[in-house]
Amino acid sequence: MNLQELRQRLEHFCGAHYAQPSEVTEVVVMPGHAGFAYGFRVLSAGVTESWFIRLPPPGVKWVGTADVLRQVAVLNALDGTDVPHCSVKWSGDDPQWFGSPYFIVPWLEGDVMRLGPDDWGYKLSPEQHLAFGRQAMTALAGLHKVDVANVPYLGEPVPFAEDVTRWDRFYAKAAEPQRLADVPKVRQRLLDTMPEDAPIGVFHGDFQTANLFASPDAQLLALIDFELTGIGATLNDVGWISTFSDRDAWDSASPRTMFLDPDTLIELYQDAHGQEVKDIHWYRALAAYKFAIISGLNLSLHRRGKRVDETWEITALSMQPLIDRAQALLAL
Repeated sequence: MNLQELRQRLEHFCGAHYAQPSEVTEVVVMPGHAGFAYGFRVLSAGVTESWFIRLPPPGVKWVGTADVLRQVAVLNALDGTDVPHCSVKWSGDDPQWFGSPYFIVPWLEGDVMRLGPDDWGYKLSPEQHLAFGRQAMTALAGLHKVDVANVPYLGEPVPFAEDVTRWDRFYAKAAEPQRLADVPKVRQRLLDTMPEDAPIGVFHGDFQTANLFASPDAQLLALIDFELTGIGATLNDVGWISTFSDRDAWDSASPRTMFLDPDTLIELYQDAHGQEVKDIHWYRALAAYKFAIISGLNLSLHRRGKRVDETWEITALSMQPLIDRAQALLAL
């Protein structure tokens, strides 16, 4: 959908949903969503309000990650909790408005936690990083404590073994397969050592600094991008953010700017959740395994011109280190 068409649709939508006459004054494509998330501003009764609208990607079935109403279910369940999030103002699946399901939340002022050498997050003090990490891991613990009965739309829990086996088809499509030579060995080890009595609840699915939205003074405003959310093993979220902060998991010749170290993140989560996490090395190993395969898949898509993004050429250098790190963690 181009911006002109969307603007017309938003004018129609706001005309029906605002009590006073309204005018859409701005519509922009938001970064990071391949053109299906937009910011818009509405002037009504002398007041300008700013909103964010999420639509499914064009040309796909409205299931899985493209089912934006899954996100609505979780965001609604977080209302009344202490977890920072964007409350849904409007949502639905009536195609008369946008031709697809949609949801609209406030357009926040701030940015996600960015850690590149020129980014604002990089310039924070260690004390500010620790304070922000505590906010983030406290929010994650709060998400994991949401009663799954409040999100029936998400369906049944993801079978535990599927957390491992679902990546098989992506592994088969990965570029540079020699970097993933030990994937079958790690896959089997993960299956052989699956934790028993894994905590089950609402998980985020992509819990990392890029999905932590903050104010300019490093206050967590919202957990964002719940498109991978579901019911399943909640500690996968802890393993995921830990892997993105684990120096031993990444190519040493192309060092990444890390957030807090894994031990600190895990400790902050345990403090917030009120109990010790078990088998955390397994979840960290699974995260490293998954991202190695994801990197290989996205490198393939990039090189074939399906989803061009040069950054995967650099990220792919960590495919083998990630697999090596998974093996090391599974040996602990």
